Amino acid sequence: MIRQLRSTPLLTKGFRPFFLLAAGFAVSILPVWILAYAGAIDLNGYLDATYWHAHEMLFGFATAVIAGFLLTAVGNWTGRETATGLPLIGLCMLWLLGRVGLIAPRVFPHWLTAISDLAFLPALGVAIGRPIVASNNRRNLVMLGVLVALWTANLVMHLDALGVLPGGRARGATVGLDIVLFLILVIAGRTIPMFTRNATGVLSIRALPALDALTLTSMALLTVCDAALARRDVVAVVAGLTSLLAVCRSLSWGARHALKVPLLWILHVAYLWIPGGLVLRTVSLFSPAVPPSVAIHALTVGAIGGITLGMMSRVALGHTGRALRASRAAIASFVLVTLAAIVRVLVPLIDISHYRASVFIAGSLWTAAFGVHLAVYVPILVSRRADLTEPQVAAARRAI
Repeated sequence: MIRQLRSTPLLTKGFRPFFLLAAGFAVSILPVWILAYAGAIDLNGYLDATYWHAHEMLFGFATAVIAGFLLTAVGNWTGRETATGLPLIGLCMLWLLGRVGLIAPRVFPHWLTAISDLAFLPALGVAIGRPIVASNNRRNLVMLGVLVALWTANLVMHLDALGVLPGGRARGATVGLDIVLFLILVIAGRTIPMFTRNATGVLSIRALPALDALTLTSMALLTVCDAALARRDVVAVVAGLTSLLAVCRSLSWGARHALKVPLLWILHVAYLWIPGGLVLRTVSLFSPAVPPSVAIHALTVGAIGGITLGMMSRVALGHTGRALRASRAAIASFVLVTLAAIVRVLVPLIDISHYRASVFIAGSLWTAAFGVHLAVYVPILVSRRADLTEPQVAAARRAI
């Protein structure tokens, strides 16, 4: 029985079930939030509706994508398996239990809701930590640090919900977003220039280790500032510096060579939402013309939405033995998520009176983007690897 579970395609690699869960959750969470925003349903309970939305986008959707990526990537980096079969099912069930507790807070006591949601990241840490430590893979110990920091931010939100740490939900959501962005900056620096160079053959495309280190240091400092509730002017300086460094490091990544390759341009475009969002955040600290939520959604819808959609698409193709070529439907999903970010950010900046409409339209575009993605990738994620020629197999192995 256990051997059969391990050989079931859906349970052979962590990206398969977790990318399905993430995409399915992305499709469902925005319609629920839109209904709550419109007053059609009441999500106030364990958390109020706004912070439920923030929590579930970070610690539900984004964490599922992170889990799928790390469970697969760590296996590649260390040459050791992370979680398959029953352990992988257990991780998926822990993630699902957290979602149930947050959407139906009256089903469980509040303390049980907190425990069920907080259990997932430590379990994920054990799954990826064992092969990292066993293989003495020091370079990737940072991934364990990210999971610890992300769990701490989640804990702070739960402590507020339990009445132990008033004000914690705002701080936890802000720091949680910072940590997810830090992880994206780490992964983007390792993968986007490599993917672009491999696909285009332009040898001048490269990462710049010194700028990478400065960018990550600056983003880590911004995270500390937010955690410590640093002064507004200090946060503005650090956010602006991080934005500048993030742009500078990407200048050698060959973005102009990626325009004809959808699996590449979505990553480059989504990445640029990070410096753009940080600039908007800096301005929002001093000008009422830029609502803080606009900056937040540049970083979430634009950066996190686009990067996750692009990475899930690429990883799913490469690690199921398929050619790294986006279908027309997949390209449509990239366009839709980009339009969602543009609407959610630019419409309120142009005319704040259309803010409410921007929420509804952007939410619908986001839902359509991940709905299309789900329709394309369900058959891929639940089926066995496709047969490929040797060059294609080599390309697939470079998917992470």
